[in-house]
Amino acid sequence: MKNQKRIRDYGIQIGSIETGEKNAITDVLGVKVGHVTLNEGNIKTGVTAVLPHGENLFKEKVFAASHVINGFGKTIGTIQIEELGNIETPIILTNTLSVGASCDALVKYMLDENEDIGTTTGTVNPVVCECNDGYLNDIRGGHIKKEHVFSAIENADIEFEEGSVGAGTGMSCYKLKGGIGTASRKIQLGEDTYTVGTLVLTNMGHKKDLMIDRIPAGRIIEALDEKKDLEEDKGSIIMLIGTDIPMSHRQLKRISKRAIVGLSRTGSHIGNGSGEIVISFTTANRMSHYKKEEVMNIKMIHENNMDLAFRAVAECIEESILNSLITAKYTIGRDNNHRRSLNEYMDMILKEVQEK
Repeated sequence: MKNQKRIRDYGIQIGSIETGEKNAITDVLGVKVGHVTLNEGNIKTGVTAVLPHGENLFKEKVFAASHVINGFGKTIGTIQIEELGNIETPIILTNTLSVGASCDALVKYMLDENEDIGTTTGTVNPVVCECNDGYLNDIRGGHIKKEHVFSAIENADIEFEEGSVGAGTGMSCYKLKGGIGTASRKIQLGEDTYTVGTLVLTNMGHKKDLMIDRIPAGRIIEALDEKKDLEEDKGSIIMLIGTDIPMSHRQLKRISKRAIVGLSRTGSHIGNGSGEIVISFTTANRMSHYKKEEVMNIKMIHENNMDLAFRAVAECIEESILNSLITAKYTIGRDNNHRRSLNEYMDMILKEVQEK
């Protein structure tokens, strides 16, 4: 994406399923991603917006589900997703202490787009997810404003950057620089081809635990570093799954649970102070806000095909996490705290593996 060097460009191929054209969540037709990056001095933060489709999401909701692996998080909107099984706003990613400001902005955006909300019809369920970027970012500063959320939504596109951008600007992953990562897989069901795509916001893990396609990369990095990783794992990861496979809420819930497979393959043990949140949606099944018929006809894949989707999710999440690391840039942030980039170590990692 955006001519960045990604994990496959280093000869690391995760899994066996064919990728989409861009190897990104935006390979799912209609999905777009936008960023606003704030990167100046002690300010290392931003906003990322994920749009399940380009039409009015309040009027045409997408089927969705969420899953909490470890609930140390401040996400907004997942209760209603679980109850009603749909998403009706863009999904906003940001830092922990900017959840409130981002929620206010998202509500304002939806009100501006829909004059009926709160008057002739019900209210709206904003979806905002977070990770704590306070190690690198002046998180107490309240730097995220309404206009940043508006801009992230408005500039959303099928091409977007990964790594130290948007909500990922100040994030850490395996005590290296983390951030935004994405990947996709194509699935053949009969004569039709479907896509599974994921996007992650990574901010978790111990350096020594990092695995890259079963390579103990974290141990190699620790051996090269003078400073040892003594910090607790107090981070989080947000994992978004989008697909055009027709699925029910229950099936989306099932694929959400498989995100943990891809996460654990990269080395995470899911620490006590880490929040692992998954939200999944399908663009194939939509629900109109205003009732058009008494009974809806929806499609869903056969349960015997779920294994393909499970494998695709696991591969996508694993590769998305690695892409978030390899595209992220060395960053010096608040109080001269810094995170090195994984790309600084890749030559040594690959050399040691080849020698073995």
